[in-house]
Amino acid sequence: MKPVKTFITKPVLPKELAGLTELAYNLYWAWDFEALSLFRRLDSDLWEACGHNPVQLLGEIDQQKLRAAAENEGFRTHLDHVMTNYQQYMQKKATWYHQVHGESQNPVTAYFSAEFGLTECLSIFAGGLGILAGDHLKSASDLGIPLIGVGLLYQQGYFRQQLNEAGVQIEIYEDNDFYNLPITRETNQNGEPVTIQVDLPNDRVHAHIWRAQVGRVSLYLLDTNVPENSPAARKITYQLYGGDLDMRIRQEIVLGMGGYRALKALRQSPTVYHINEGHSAFLALEHIIQLMVEYQLSYSEAVEAAKAGIVFTTHTPVAAGHDYFPPDMMRHYFKNYLDSHKISFEHFLSMGQQPSGENKDSFCMTVFALRMASRSNGVSKLHGEVSRTMWQALYEQVPIDEVPIEHITNGIHFQSWISHDMKDIYDRYLGERWREEPADITVWQKSENIPTEELWRTHERRRERLVVFTRNRLRDQLIRRGASESEIDFTDAVLDTEALTIGFARRFATYKRAHLILRDERRLAHLLNDPQRPMQIIFAGKAHPKDEPGQELVKRIIQLANQEELRRKIVFIEDYDMTVTRYLVQGADIWLNTPRRPREASGTSGMKAAANGVLNLSILDGWWDEAYYPEVGWAFGGKDNYQDREIQDKIEAEALYSLLEREVVPTYYDRSIDGLPRKWIAKMKKSIGTLSHFFNTHRMVGEYTEKYYIMGQKRCADMARNNYAAAKELAQWKEKISANWPKISIVDCCVGPEANFHVGEKFSVKACVQLGALAPQDVGVELYLGRIDSENNFIAARAIEMKAGTVREDGTIEYTAKDIKCIHSGQHGYTVRVLPRHKHLTEPFLPGFIVWAKD
Repeated sequence: MKPVKTFITKPVLPKELAGLTELAYNLYWAWDFEALSLFRRLDSDLWEACGHNPVQLLGEIDQQKLRAAAENEGFRTHLDHVMTNYQQYMQKKATWYHQVHGESQNPVTAYFSAEFGLTECLSIFAGGLGILAGDHLKSASDLGIPLIGVGLLYQQGYFRQQLNEAGVQIEIYEDNDFYNLPITRETNQNGEPVTIQVDLPNDRVHAHIWRAQVGRVSLYLLDTNVPENSPAARKITYQLYGGDLDMRIRQEIVLGMGGYRALKALRQSPTVYHINEGHSAFLALEHIIQLMVEYQLSYSEAVEAAKAGIVFTTHTPVAAGHDYFPPDMMRHYFKNYLDSHKISFEHFLSMGQQPSGENKDSFCMTVFALRMASRSNGVSKLHGEVSRTMWQALYEQVPIDEVPIEHITNGIHFQSWISHDMKDIYDRYLGERWREEPADITVWQKSENIPTEELWRTHERRRERLVVFTRNRLRDQLIRRGASESEIDFTDAVLDTEALTIGFARRFATYKRAHLILRDERRLAHLLNDPQRPMQIIFAGKAHPKDEPGQELVKRIIQLANQEELRRKIVFIEDYDMTVTRYLVQGADIWLNTPRRPREASGTSGMKAAANGVLNLSILDGWWDEAYYPEVGWAFGGKDNYQDREIQDKIEAEALYSLLEREVVPTYYDRSIDGLPRKWIAKMKKSIGTLSHFFNTHRMVGEYTEKYYIMGQKRCADMARNNYAAAKELAQWKEKISANWPKISIVDCCVGPEANFHVGEKFSVKACVQLGALAPQDVGVELYLGRIDSENNFIAARAIEMKAGTVREDGTIEYTAKDIKCIHSGQHGYTVRVLPRHKHLTEPFLPGFIVWAKD
């Protein structure tokens, strides 16, 4: 039976509480403690039952409670205070962006991502990628950056996790009720939904646009589960990462191409497009075609214009983790569309293909994004190095250190992740600047002023709350499974509020090695059950529904936790979400991270822990590789690369156990006469004082803005001036370069150091270059100089510009680099190279266009 008509009911609020509705529909409340406490104050039990969703809370709360709140002077005062702060926040002009870059009437950047983790009640994210994207938007709002987000509104989102007694993971999918979420559907002047269309083979897909307001930043979300669509089209935005490869490409077409069209439909005109992971890379194609249609540009001209404003962030350090679509599938979805705009399908396919490897014939979204972006980056220093190695083949003859993939290390949005207790401490001893200027190191240097006893007592309260929360969640799990009364009552004895508590929570992919600490069960049991110095571990995490090894890891932990000698010491909290994350990163003593190096791109959970004074114990991977030094936590495993994973696991498990036995546990239980673990607390202070200023999203988003967004805006302006004259010039220049490049040669390196040289002694190098039909302004000639290893490879080489001089009778041009000196002793070498150069070239190298001097 179907209804003949549908309608929407909205809550009725007393006029004194009218501000609650506006507040509920702006996710500002998700990182404002006063706003959160205001909603919780209305009905704390209902707040928890609603999953911390203020829109649902206002729709379900008893009207008598609303009237009582309206008549309560204390509540009205609280509401007035929150609304005053909220309005000041929204109307503030003197933001960081405004102070540094001036006012912007339109959004500069559109940030595209397949998932956004903003709050637990808006289930459109799966894990770290989404949480990072959510924190990116929050910091952009705080800093006043003119940015908008684009994503998909999933009907079910990611799965809810349940575990049976044997530890078997059961995936539960629940529908999101869009009309009871803090989002609004975009409508036109007639009140009708703003709708965009994407034509797939034999199916026209319509999508409605919803908006989640994230402080000052708007996030636009596409929904294909609408009546106009076929059943197949309605399923496109049904589940996050659900379905087969065909569903994946349909989702990514809607996200990238549909998301681009959504901004046009909403009259939003960003100049820079930030592709967060490769899922949305098809937006580059739509951008090219839009430029062709709107400004009558050729395909090659539109490519140059589009590239100027596209930036790309890759998050995955494993080749198999990227999206690959076979050629036949690409032909099925794109051939007709490309033909209609006179674009070669073969050329488009080649833009996403690698020159070699197992998947060289398939279209890789990351490869396409790298080729279409003017700037690309990894998400930590180490991940930048890994990415340059992974994708070096795309940049023919370019040395690995110069592969144009940079790094901007991830961070976290502090106010979203620290406890209320830590906020109060920071307010008291650091001043309020830590909220608006967390990237200022001088703010955090004051952490030494935090009284040792106050910091420790605060942390003890958070550990107690973590234990109570864990017991309650475990009790709920057992009740749902139909456990006996004695088993349920046993939860009151699980964990110790004073014992050293280790937190391990993340996606249960096998490379994250949740099993590493379980490798020697006898040794682990000894650590956990030491009567004088006990230890306990709280696990949480989901395994992907198709990841059987990951699910087996979850099962093993559950089975271990059911053993009599360990059941008070090991707990697995099911259905890992943002709420679980907060309790763990705010209350654990140690945050354990055991990935197989270098498979962890960044790993922001450890940053969340550090922000709360929790110490990290981690493999030197991701962010910890650049953050670690002995005073702020512990590292194990070294930087060796192992071919044999079994040997690596054995060695690193041994290192982990030894570190726990010899350093971590003794330091925690080393108490002074007043009962305080002063060495431990000193590490907490040092961790807060030295890590917080850098590993936050205010610093991260500021870097993106300065290095990518502002520069991208300037490049786009340069390209667009005089009806895209620069784009046309650059496209013609590339055609000239392509036709004449084979005629370039380096005739000889005439003069340079040959024998022994002293450190600091100056020398010159000359080279003669044949340019053929090209002019000196078309190229750059560089001396490439560096130390040499035992296999005659360069180590940390540097490129030095050579200046054009005499033109010889044979037409060759003499280039010279003068006053060169080596600052290190040892064996050195040099060579000379020729690169294409143009004032409007957005990338430092044109793959395949580089000439090196020959022996």
